[in-house]
Amino acid sequence: MGNGIALPVGQLAEITAKVSQGLRIDAADARWLWKNATDAELCSLAAVVRSRFHAADACTYMVMRIINYTNVCVAQCDYCAFYKLPGVSGGYVLSQEQVFAKLDELLVLGGDLAAFNGGFNPQLPLSYYCDLFAAIRARYGDSIEFYALTIAEFLYLADHAKLSYADAAARLKEAGVRWITGGGSEILTEDFRARHSKFKYTVAEYFLAQKAILDAGLKTTATMVIGFDETLDERIEHLERTRRFQDETGGLASFLCWTFKPYFTQIGGIEITTAEYLRHLALSRIYLDNIPRIRTSVLTQNERALDGLRYGADDFDLPIEDEVTQKAGATISLDFERILNYARQLGYSPQYRHVSVGNKV
Repeated sequence: MGNGIALPVGQLAEITAKVSQGLRIDAADARWLWKNATDAELCSLAAVVRSRFHAADACTYMVMRIINYTNVCVAQCDYCAFYKLPGVSGGYVLSQEQVFAKLDELLVLGGDLAAFNGGFNPQLPLSYYCDLFAAIRARYGDSIEFYALTIAEFLYLADHAKLSYADAAARLKEAGVRWITGGGSEILTEDFRARHSKFKYTVAEYFLAQKAILDAGLKTTATMVIGFDETLDERIEHLERTRRFQDETGGLASFLCWTFKPYFTQIGGIEITTAEYLRHLALSRIYLDNIPRIRTSVLTQNERALDGLRYGADDFDLPIEDEVTQKAGATISLDFERILNYARQLGYSPQYRHVSVGNKV
């Protein structure tokens, strides 16, 4: 990481020339920038790429709720403080009425985006999801948009229902689903998954499912979580795989990175600093030159996440609930105006992004 020591001007100049000319940096460039560039230099390069998509003082935000429809899960990831194994006390599944109550509260608070995130619950058939999503679409129409599941949950659901990815995506689309997020990616290397989520799906399966989702006419996003025990090379591999997938499909509407909350988890550890998170945001913006929207995480960084706007991000959400990260130590504030004022003090003009208008999340 940058430490104020003078940099080899030649190498920095070469990377700067690439970025300025619209050329790509590669993994070696990314590695060099992480180890040698100052924060100011990373911000400057990230701003160049950001400016291709957004005005310098522009940023957007949403008010949203993550609805954890079940906490029963058999994946047993060691970084999760949320799940309960089947049959264990404290497991739950939300009814449609309970989901509706959460959506009604979201509307009262001025939000219009919900994201569903639960787990690999072997007790839930495909019909639970299809009936729930169809009921939401019938009740709320376009007044609320929703992210139906994550890629990881989609993979489990397809396998559990003994359906191909294409058929599973088609069934969900028939139920009114428009989006399945890139959640469940964490760090997209096989080694990482072998260390921490051996019952989860492989990287290859993840991208096969995401491609099937796009082929079905649904929309999707890219996500990443940092701060476990991943190496720099694993972080860069994740970015490279994401950029390559976007080259092949053009289907990733945004990239959201957040930080691992280690509290009350099996893996434990010490949470990484906001400074490290911001540097990674900048590196992501520089590397992911083909994804228009880079989102910074208020959920895990609170208002300090908005410093990410100076590090290449252009969008953020104001969450009202996410039990998964809250169980691991995340805190949520409903003082939205205070958070938005922080962005204004940094020189940005936050504009609400109504996701139901044209369904452009």
